[in-house]
Amino acid sequence: MGLVYLAGAIVSEVFGSSMMKVTAVSNSKKAIIGIVAGYALAFYMLSLALLTLPLSFAYAAWSGVGTMLTAIIGFAIFKEEIRPATVIGIIILIIGLILMRV
Repeated sequence: MGLVYLAGAIVSEVFGSSMMKVTAVSNSKKAIIGIVAGYALAFYMLSLALLTLPLSFAYAAWSGVGTMLTAIIGFAIFKEEIRPATVIGIIILIIGLILMRV
């Protein structure tokens, strides 16, 4: 169940981060509600995940996978530049998470 909570925390954090970008590009004040809701839910679900998962793995997965998904959303939705260094960094994040879980 901890992994389910962790996945929910990651998705919520990515949503909150994406709403920050929406606020920046559209001056929409309504997106601020999405930021607050996304991060509140993310921290709540992360705390539930920590009941069964080790802190080192849970936090690394939350921040690493969140960073990776946020970068992918930046590329796909906000048309941000895909740089080779960014792709290499994402691959290193994935390798690191796999090594932590082995």
